[in-house]
Amino acid sequence: MFAGASVWGIFLIAQLCVGIMGNSLLSLLYLYTFLVQPHLKKPINAIFMHLTLVNILNLPLTLTPNIMASFGVQRFLDDVGCKAVMFLFRVTRGLSICTTSLLSVFQAITISSVQAQWVWLKSKSSLWIFPSFLFFWVINMVIYSHVIHGIRAIRNFTLIGSGFSNAYCHTLQIKASTSWHYISILLARDLVFVILMISTSLHMVKLLYQHHQRTQHLHSPSLASQPVPENKATHTILLLVSCFVFFYCSNNIVLFYYFYTAVKIQTMEVMVCILSAGYPTVCPFLLLKNNKILSKCPFSLPFMRITNCQKAFSGCQGI
Repeated sequence: MFAGASVWGIFLIAQLCVGIMGNSLLSLLYLYTFLVQPHLKKPINAIFMHLTLVNILNLPLTLTPNIMASFGVQRFLDDVGCKAVMFLFRVTRGLSICTTSLLSVFQAITISSVQAQWVWLKSKSSLWIFPSFLFFWVINMVIYSHVIHGIRAIRNFTLIGSGFSNAYCHTLQIKASTSWHYISILLARDLVFVILMISTSLHMVKLLYQHHQRTQHLHSPSLASQPVPENKATHTILLLVSCFVFFYCSNNIVLFYYFYTAVKIQTMEVMVCILSAGYPTVCPFLLLKNNKILSKCPFSLPFMRITNCQKAFSGCQGI
C-alpha cells in the first residue's frame, strides 16, 4: 500500500513541476512583453497573466497536502494551516472559473466588434478588466469566508460520514439547512460564470463558421486559407474553455460522489486532487502553443527549438 501511495506521490510531484514551470514561463512571457516590448501588449494579455498567476497559486495548494500524505508525512497541517490552505485553495479555484469566463467574454466582444452595435462595447471592455479582477477577488473571498469557520485538522486520520476531507483536513458537521444554503450559493456562482463561458464560446463558434462561409466565396484559395490572427486566438480560447469544462465537470462528479461517501477512500481523494489540478496544469501549454510573442523572447528560445524540431520530425515522417 505504501509503494502504491509513493507512486501517486511521484505522479503528483511531476504534475506540480510541469504546471508550475508552464505557468511560470507564460507569466515571464507576458511580464517581458509589458516591460520590454510594450508595442506587442494587448488588453487580453492582462487576463492571461492573471490566469497564470492564479494557476501558480492554486497548484501548490491543491497538490502539496496529497504529496506529503503519499509519502507518509503525518500532521502536516494543524487547524490554522488547514483554514489557510483550504481558504486560499477555494478562492483560487473560484478565481480560475471567473477569469476563464472573463477571457471568453472579452474575446467574444473582440471578434464581434466588426459589427457596428459591438464597436462601443469593445472600446469600453478594456477598461473593465482590472475592476473585474478586484470584483472576482472580493466575491470569492466573501463566499469562502465560511471555510475558515468550518475546517479543522484531522486528529486520527479516519473520517466517517458525509463531508469534505483531504489527507489532513475535514469539514465540521453542520446543519443540513446551512449546508444546502452554502452549496446553493456556490452552485449559483458557478452556473452564472460557466453558462456565460459556454454561451460566449458558442457565439464565437457561430462567428467563426460565418467567417469560414464568407471565405469560401473568395476567388483566391490561398487568401482564404490564411489564418486571421484574431481567429487563431479565438480557436485557442475555445480549446481552453473546452478543457476547463471537461475538468470542471469531471472533478465535480467525482467530488460529489466522494463528498457523500461514508468511508473516505484514499484513491478517490487522489483522483479528486489530480482532476482539480488538471486545468491549471494544462492551461499554460494551450496558451503557449499559438503565442506569437513566444518567438520574440530570448528566454523562450529553447522551447522554440524543441517545437521546431518536432515540426521538422513530423514533416520527415510525412515524406
